[in-house]
Amino acid sequence: MLPETRRALNAINHAFYVTTADEFDQTRGSAWAGWERLLPHLPPHRPLRVLDVGCGNGRFGVFLHERLHAPLIYHGQDSSPALLGRARAALTGRPDLALQLEQRDIVEQPLDAGAYDVVGLFGVLHHIPGAAERLALVRTLAERVTPDGLLIFATWRFVENDRLRARIVAWPPDLAGQVDTGDYLLDWRRGTTALRYCHAVDDAEQESLVRASALTEIERYRADGQDSRLNAYSVLRRAP
Repeated sequence: MLPETRRALNAINHAFYVTTADEFDQTRGSAWAGWERLLPHLPPHRPLRVLDVGCGNGRFGVFLHERLHAPLIYHGQDSSPALLGRARAALTGRPDLALQLEQRDIVEQPLDAGAYDVVGLFGVLHHIPGAAERLALVRTLAERVTPDGLLIFATWRFVENDRLRARIVAWPPDLAGQVDTGDYLLDWRRGTTALRYCHAVDDAEQESLVRASALTEIERYRADGQDSRLNAYSVLRRAP
C-alpha cells in the first residue's frame, strides 16, 4: 500500500472519531464478554503492568480493576483526545490503580520502549492500513511483553455479520483502486453520519499475525456480539 493511501485511510478514521466520539462512547460502556476468558491466563504479577493500545474510553482498564481487585499500573494509548478524556474520568481516583494516559497515533508514531505484563490490542487492528504495518505492530508489541507476560489481540470479523456487512459503502474514486483486498468503508448509523476505514482480518491473516509475534499462542477463541463470534481472540505468552 502506498504511503499516501495509508495516510488517507488514517485521516478517515481520525475524522470518524472526532465526529462520533460522544455516540461511540455511549455504545462502548460495558466490558467485552470475551475478556472474562482472559482472566485465568493473566500472570500473577502484582502490581500488574498493562499497556492498552487503542484504549478508547478505558473500559479494559475498568474491567481489570473491577475483576482483579489488585494493584494495577495501567498505560492507555489512543489517538482520540475526546475518548481519552472519558478514560480519565472513568479511571482517575480508583484505589490501587496507577494511571497513565497518552494521546498517540500508532499509525504515524512509533511506540516507545517499555515492559508490560499484559499488552492488549482490542478493536484496533482493523484500523491499521496495510498488511505489513499490521504485522509490524504485532511484532513491536510482542517485544514489550515481559517473561511470562501476555500479548492479547482481537480481530473484528464484521464481514461475517449480516447487519455490519450491510453498512459497507463504495470507495470514492480516488481510493477505489488504491486500497488492499479486505479493506472497506463502513457507515455509522447512530445519531451522526460518518464513515470509517476497516480491514477484515481472516483466519489466514490472524495466523500470520500470531507467527509475527514469535510468542506462543496459548488460546484462540471467538466471542462477543449477539452470536458470540464477532471477535477472534489470540492469547500469546512469552516464555518465562
